[in-house]
Amino acid sequence: MAKHFKEKKHKFTYIKIICIILIILATTYIIMYFFDKHKAEETTAVLNTIQVDETKITEEKTERMLQVEELQKTNSDIVGWLEIENTGINFPVLQTTDNSYYMTHDYEKNYSSHGSIFLDKDYNWDIPSSNLLIYGHNITTGAMFNELLKYNDEEYYKEHPTIRFTTNKEDAEYEIIAVFKSRVYYKSEQNVFRYYYFINAENEEEYNEYVENAKKASLYDTGKTAKYGDQLITLSTCSYHTEDGRFAIVARKEGA
Repeated sequence: MAKHFKEKKHKFTYIKIICIILIILATTYIIMYFFDKHKAEETTAVLNTIQVDETKITEEKTERMLQVEELQKTNSDIVGWLEIENTGINFPVLQTTDNSYYMTHDYEKNYSSHGSIFLDKDYNWDIPSSNLLIYGHNITTGAMFNELLKYNDEEYYKEHPTIRFTTNKEDAEYEIIAVFKSRVYYKSEQNVFRYYYFINAENEEEYNEYVENAKKASLYDTGKTAKYGDQLITLSTCSYHTEDGRFAIVARKEGA
C-alpha cells in the first residue's frame, strides 16, 4: 500500500514538473512575441520620426527619399527602405561586405538575434545590378520577414501586389510576378533553380532564364512578368516546409 502511494506521489510530482515547464515555455513565448512586436514597431516607426525640410520635396525628391538620406547619416550601411503597404514589412535595408553581419545586428549595429533586412553584398550600385536580392529572418513570432509567408495564399497576394523600395536616389514600386517555395540545393544537384545566386545577368538569356524559372516555380499565376532590362527585386526568407527551405517573392520595377 505504501509502495503504491509512493509511486502515485512520484507520478503526480512528474506531472506537476511537466506542467510547470509548459507554463514557463508558454510564458516565455508570450514575452518574446510582445518583445518582437515592440521592437518591430520601434523600427518601422523610425522613418516617421525623421523630419525633413519640406521645401526640398519635389517630384524628383520625395519626402521618403529625403528621410532615407537623413537615416543614412546614422549608419552609412543603410541603402534604402522597404515597405509592403498594410503589412508588417516596413524596414530599413542594410548592405555591407559581409552578408552574415546583419543576420545578427540591427540597423544601429547593435547585436540582435533577429538581425536586419539586408541586401546581398554583391549587388553593385554602380551598374546597377539586375536583381536586388534582399534577405530577412523568418521570426516565428511574426517579426522581420515572417509575414512574407502569407503570400502562400493567392488572395493575400491580390490584396498586397506591390513592393515599395526607396533609396536616396529613387522612390520606386515593384509589381510581384512570382511567389515560390524553394530550398538551398546541394552542390551535386543538377538542373535546379538556385535563385539565391542571381544578382546580375551576364546577358539576356541568363535574365530570361531567371524570370522563366521564377514564373514556373510560382505557387500561382500572377499574370505579370518581366522583360530583359527591367529592374528586379527578390525578397528571400527561411521556410520550414523542408530542410533548408526558402520562400521567395520576385517583383519587377513599375514604369521600367
